[in-house]
Amino acid sequence: MISLRDVYHVVAATIPLYVVMILAYISVRWWKLFSPEQCSGINKFVAKFSIPLLSFQVISGSNLYKVNLKLLLADFIQKFLAVFLLAVFAKLKPKGSLTWIITGLSVSTLPNTLILGIPLVKAIFGDEAAELLAQLIALQSLVWYNLLLLLFELNATKESYVASPSEVAVELEVPEEPELEEDGDEEAKDRSPRKKTIMLILLTVGRQLMINPNTHATLAGIIWSSLHFRWGVNLPNIVEQSISILSDGGLGMAMFSIGVFMASQASIIACGTKKAILAMALKFVLGPVLMAISSISVGLRGQLFKLAIVQAALPQGIVPFVFAKEYNIHPTILSTGVIFGMLVAIPIALAYYFLLEI
Repeated sequence: MISLRDVYHVVAATIPLYVVMILAYISVRWWKLFSPEQCSGINKFVAKFSIPLLSFQVISGSNLYKVNLKLLLADFIQKFLAVFLLAVFAKLKPKGSLTWIITGLSVSTLPNTLILGIPLVKAIFGDEAAELLAQLIALQSLVWYNLLLLLFELNATKESYVASPSEVAVELEVPEEPELEEDGDEEAKDRSPRKKTIMLILLTVGRQLMINPNTHATLAGIIWSSLHFRWGVNLPNIVEQSISILSDGGLGMAMFSIGVFMASQASIIACGTKKAILAMALKFVLGPVLMAISSISVGLRGQLFKLAIVQAALPQGIVPFVFAKEYNIHPTILSTGVIFGMLVAIPIALAYYFLLEI
């Protein structure tokens, strides 16, 4: 049973993050300390340095040889179901459908496990549950953040080809034949440029992912985790401290970036009330419901089932907002999700916990 002292520890772990966010807001809105170019640079620093190193730290510190496969499978199924439902919904909004899938996936199924998750779960379920949550964090950094990057890059590349059709035409130009061709040949000729366009897009996306720091950090984290937990090899102290200096400030810098972004908007609820309510419904209703379905389908019971639901009810993660700001895809919705999600995170998580105890 969770105590008031445990609740205090959770609150104490989150309040400093709000202090950073409020300080950033005041620095831009009232004190005018940062220009728009400098604000953009702050977000780029977070995306290219702090978050990748934080991902490395989490993955390399997780024992990949001892995982709870049922919990990880339930998490995977939850996100698969979310993508399926979002894809169905996106058919109703053909314009920008991929961006809505990206945004919906970020809001509903990528929780803030690193900032709020560990202290909250540790307070409710104990140390062993916190170790299990670390596995979900590693999976999130390893698979879902990189999938998110893939979707962001795919969307950006697709838009660039649409925006400059002349460049694509040069690449894909097919000489016209003076003679009439058979229907089958004409159909094949029409399909050929389309296939080449798809290949060009995929190659561009792959190239961008290969040079993305988060991809490198994820792979390095897997390799080092394998070495560390297999043979007990430790990082040299100089290297470990160098990484810690940047990664430890990653969460704070991400919150600072959110505060800076808030200050640049006309309203704190930058996306509008309707979209904010939709984002909250996706996060705190759809996410846990899908997790309950996936957990039951793989046979999770008891404390593991409760852990899966409570972590799914955590607020939206900060990393998706950093990516959304970097690629300029609905950052207003994601910033609102982070801000209001963290405000109501503790009472909602406790409400789910007590509901599951009945």
